[in-house]
Amino acid sequence: MARLLVVEDDPFVRSALIRQLTEASHTVRSVGTALEALREVAQVGFDLVVLDLGLPDLDGAQALKMLRGITDVPVIVATARDDEAEIIRLLTDGADDYLVKPFSVAHLTARMAAVLRRAGGGAVAGEPAPSDVLCVGGLSVAPLRRRAELDGAALDLTRREFDLLSYLAGRPGVVVPRKELLAEVWQQSYGDDQTIDVHLSWLRRKLGETAARPRYLHTVRGVGVKLEPPSAEPPVPPAHPPTALEHR
Repeated sequence: MARLLVVEDDPFVRSALIRQLTEASHTVRSVGTALEALREVAQVGFDLVVLDLGLPDLDGAQALKMLRGITDVPVIVATARDDEAEIIRLLTDGADDYLVKPFSVAHLTARMAAVLRRAGGGAVAGEPAPSDVLCVGGLSVAPLRRRAELDGAALDLTRREFDLLSYLAGRPGVVVPRKELLAEVWQQSYGDDQTIDVHLSWLRRKLGETAARPRYLHTVRGVGVKLEPPSAEPPVPPAHPPTALEHR
């Protein structure tokens, strides 16, 4: 059972979601505007928010950014917009998942279960039990405490970024296939590789690297991704050819 906030301005859709989610043993509150949603989230503890984008007072994308300013509660965006660029923006702005309307409550419930499993902080299905601290070069990840540091400085990671980094840190030097990442980190048997690329881009930025000049995160084209410590700097060649004395 989860405590849910449904943010939906269409009264028919809202009532249907409330009824069916309640029948599934969830505790459901609902509002019809972005400002009401912000007030509810600030005052009440929720396990997950289902956020419609077509709200009468604020665009849902703006509401998402404002929500992320006050809470890290998981958010599933419900949208009629299927534009890829828009979906990437939503993920970038902090959405944990999205559904394109129309969708069934069964589909929503399955996505909710996956997001709530990830948010629970437990081990991902199929993942070995996490040790206290995983160290890869100057990077340290504490799965149980959900804390990551780079060269002693704490990293400010979103939930999904941490889950991805933690999963890779548990397999240092191993090329993890993209299908495995989708299944184990995102709990999805299929999906768009671009979702992984977006989160890798965020992680690289926070690790001080780029795809063109990777330090920790390495993409193996057509295979997957691996996390490994930065390679040692190559030795500096002598400034001049060795003399006869230097050969002795």
